[in-house]
Amino acid sequence: MALDEENIFREGTIQICSHLEVEKVIQSCFLYFRSFIPVRRMYLHLEYPETQSMNFIAKADVYKVVKLDLNMSVPPEHHSQFIEYENHVRSLGDQMFSFEEPDTFAKHIFDFLKEPYSPAMGLGFVVGEQMPIGGVTVFAEDGKCFTKEQTDLLRILKEPFVLTLLNALKHRRTVIRSRALEDDNRFLQSELRRISGDQLIGADFGLRDVMRQVNQVAPTESPVLLTGETGAGKDIIANAIHLASRRSKGPFIPVNCGAIPESLIDSELFGHEKGAFTGALSLKRGRFERAHTGTILLDEIGEMPVEAQIRLLRVLQNREIERIGGNKLIKLDIRIIAATNKNLDQEVREGRFREDLWFRLNVFPIAVPPLRERKKDIPALVDYFIDRKAKELKIGKIPRLAEGAIEVLQTYTWPGNVRELENLLERAMILHQGEPLSFDDIRTSTLGPTSENLAAGNEQSLKLDLVVAAHIRSVLKMTGGKIHGPGGAGEILGVNPNTLRTKMSKLGIQFPKKK
Repeated sequence: MALDEENIFREGTIQICSHLEVEKVIQSCFLYFRSFIPVRRMYLHLEYPETQSMNFIAKADVYKVVKLDLNMSVPPEHHSQFIEYENHVRSLGDQMFSFEEPDTFAKHIFDFLKEPYSPAMGLGFVVGEQMPIGGVTVFAEDGKCFTKEQTDLLRILKEPFVLTLLNALKHRRTVIRSRALEDDNRFLQSELRRISGDQLIGADFGLRDVMRQVNQVAPTESPVLLTGETGAGKDIIANAIHLASRRSKGPFIPVNCGAIPESLIDSELFGHEKGAFTGALSLKRGRFERAHTGTILLDEIGEMPVEAQIRLLRVLQNREIERIGGNKLIKLDIRIIAATNKNLDQEVREGRFREDLWFRLNVFPIAVPPLRERKKDIPALVDYFIDRKAKELKIGKIPRLAEGAIEVLQTYTWPGNVRELENLLERAMILHQGEPLSFDDIRTSTLGPTSENLAAGNEQSLKLDLVVAAHIRSVLKMTGGKIHGPGGAGEILGVNPNTLRTKMSKLGIQFPKKK
């Protein structure tokens, strides 16, 4: 009986192209072929000429479809035949084959698959320039052969079959990569948790009240506002809230609002569509999207431009964003934690921060105390930083402290807080390798004024701006005028270099001349 090729092509295309998963494509093809061809089993495989191997990834029969991962090495005596076939497929774009009696190489494949010898036909096709050759092979039912008309049927359906199979293979690779990325993300989150530690230093002493508030607010979804001086550890507290929440397995995305140029902050936070502006060569997901199902920390929220504050208010109200250049609303499932070293109440009164945004962020404020108010934590912090810096600096033997060193550290006012303590210890470990660490010069060093220095000064020297200006000048002297980069004044003081320059301008501090 003559076959209606046009109808077969139309119906076959619908059947074949109705699925995306590799296994479902193979099953759909098998069932459709079986209505015209005496086929008992179908295999999908990839061929790797550089390793002389074949990988069978799926098979289908009357009962089921099975996902496979069977690797077969091509015997050396068949290498030339294998390479010749690969070259034909590459040059022609595809290659059909059929036989009633398998040759020695085909018999090797039958034996590997534990299939009885039978007539077979198949189609080889190019998956991609940098990808292996793909192929599909069908075996005939017992005692039957494929006619020329039946072989032509496979040729009729070649194009939709190949295109659908290529898409299915690409989809499969995308799924595998996506799962690998998810696994990498879980590993990264666990590594960050291991590095930061589940126990926060000072939780039982200077940060006891802070941790009590953390434990109260963490199980909720309420916004949290962390206030405190630069370097006091607001980011560590934010991470503690995230780890103690129901979102602990989701991402934790910190954003320094003061470090992003005003012209780029919308793109960084909300993302942009391809072609949204000059230089937008591809779609970009913003920080809010990346924090989906997790927590986002908006550090230095007081530095955020007013225009961006308006869009942030919408995120807080509706939990949705819109990329730059887009018209699609993207729903978000995130928790927002904000942090600042500014007095936002005063910023609101002076018109630099939106009052409605302030009310929405200030649901549960937590004040992180400066290091000078929790000096009992200094010994534990010193032990922690010495142990960590010894590993980072690859110092074999962990250095010990000189007698009375802790007392010296506890008499200092620490204007740079925990970050300044960390930098001081790293500097001492570099300068005094193999020797006990002492800090007798802390009062006269360029690290800043102590409480004794301040008490001995006159009333004018106690004004905050004068003290801050003196500290910045001393740090600039220590860095040789360097502001940006590793070892610069911005890094030592724990502030963004651009923020530091703005502060210097306000305080009338002359910028160092470039050498």
